[in-house]
Parts: sequence; structure tokens; C-alpha cells
Amino acid sequence: MQPTHSMRRILLPAKNWFIVSTLCAALLLNMIPFGYFPGIPDWVALVLTFWCLHQPLKVGMGAGFILGLFMDVVDASVMGQHALAYVFLAFAAAGLSRRVLWFPLAQQALHVLLLLLGEQLIMLFARMLGGANFPGFGWFFSSVIAALFWYPLTYLLLAPQFQPQEKDFDRPI
Repeated sequence: MQPTHSMRRILLPAKNWFIVSTLCAALLLNMIPFGYFPGIPDWVALVLTFWCLHQPLKVGMGAGFILGLFMDVVDASVMGQHALAYVFLAFAAAGLSRRVLWFPLAQQALHVLLLLLGEQLIMLFARMLGGANFPGFGWFFSSVIAALFWYPLTYLLLAPQFQPQEKDFDRPI
């Protein structure tokens, strides 16, 4: 029997070390100096959104706050700008996790786009409160690019959970 879209596969639980390593890898990707090139996604926000949607009991606002403080130090931005935005992002993603995961990946990407745009609006508000100029509407293009990465990122980060722990050919699932 061929698997259909309505059949869902039961996943293994995500390992804590894998979650932490993907968040650290996203932090390292954000440290790559691209300059002010528009369209480079905020990898930490994207991976944080993924784990808050898929594992809301393991990754939440505390992880968002700590990662946000790291990003504030790395970017030399207004202290608390990323932390505030990531806490909002983690709260909203964890709150919507049960709803968003029922949709197909393309519609999930639209939800993620709205979450990332909200996160960028909070960061923009914090920056402008600190005296920065408006960066232009091209700054929001990175959320669109990040939403386009949602499809491959989902398969990449869920791949370790698809592997069975043991082979049992008599088990129906």
C-alpha cells in the first residue's frame, strides 16, 4: 500500500543534544559576516520557530531569551532587541504549535512567515526606539526567504526522528 498524504508517520522523540546542536549551528550561521545584504534569513529565529512548533515542551521562551542575548552581543545591537523578539516568537510559535502542524508544509510556511514578520517588527520597534533609522522595506525580505527555507528545513531537522530504533517487520506501524 502506498502512503498517502493523510497517513502520518509516528516520529521518534527529538534528542536534546540534537536540538541544542541545531540551535548552536543556527547561531553560527548568523555569525557569518554577509554585511547588509538583504534577504539573508535569521537562522536562529527560523530554527527556534521550528523547535517551538515541533517541541514546545522542550524549547520555549527561555531558549528564545538566551539565544536573543547571544545575538544581541554578536550583532552589537540594542541590548534586549533580539531577546524580546525571540521571546515573542517562541511564545507565539508554542501557542500556535498544535494548530500549525495540522497544515501542509506550504501553509505552515505562511504561518511561519507571519511569525517571522512579527519578530522583525518587534526588532524594528526596539531599534527605532534606540535611535536607529528605518532600514527600508528590503529588510523584511529576509522573512520571506526564511519562509521559503521552511520546506527543506523541516525535512532536514526531522530526518533523525524518522529512523526506527529497531527493525520489527511484524509491527503494523
